[in-house]
Amino acid sequence: MEDWAELGEFYQEIKDCRKCPLWKTRTNLVFGSGSQRARVMFIGEAPGYHEDKQGKPFVGAAGQLLDSLLSSIGLKREGVFIGNVLKCRPPENRDPLPQEIETCKGYLYRQIEIINPPVICTLGRFSTNLILGREVSISKVRGKIFKLNGRTLIPIFHPAAALYTRANLPLLEADFQAIKQVLEHTQEEAVEELPEGGDEVAEQLGFW
Repeated sequence: MEDWAELGEFYQEIKDCRKCPLWKTRTNLVFGSGSQRARVMFIGEAPGYHEDKQGKPFVGAAGQLLDSLLSSIGLKREGVFIGNVLKCRPPENRDPLPQEIETCKGYLYRQIEIINPPVICTLGRFSTNLILGREVSISKVRGKIFKLNGRTLIPIFHPAAALYTRANLPLLEADFQAIKQVLEHTQEEAVEELPEGGDEVAEQLGFW
């Protein structure tokens, strides 16, 4: 399919990746899914049990909530791109290790380069910290809009956070309304400066 030509070629390059030990326990490398022409790219943490089995991102309960949130602002999974910081599931769904993120992040950067989305939404602290280039509290930066040389970054809670703590759901719903407004250009976005230490990552992603 033409819409996936370059992404498809990249998938073929990395589908048998053995750069870190996670390949030994994975069932499938979870490359990501959606449109190569997506205007918004969602970046999560890592595949879970169901994602590893099916080879697709966000197919469990968190994925169902994500689909519902997308629908609430008139989007479909097929029209956006959904990926993760890690392409392989950490055992027992543990947090990604720093060396795993370091090894795998180049794949994510390449996907961003291919898709070139005007808007990036980081889901949770791991993807947010990676893209911003420093440790931040997701509770403090969620819903804020960072303008980075024409690209818009919106950190939000991971959908799983709303499943574990229902009080987070209204916040997540509000963040998706902000995403809608940014995409429709119907409001003047609040502009946040890139946090100190984020310049290197921003340069890698073409933000500057």
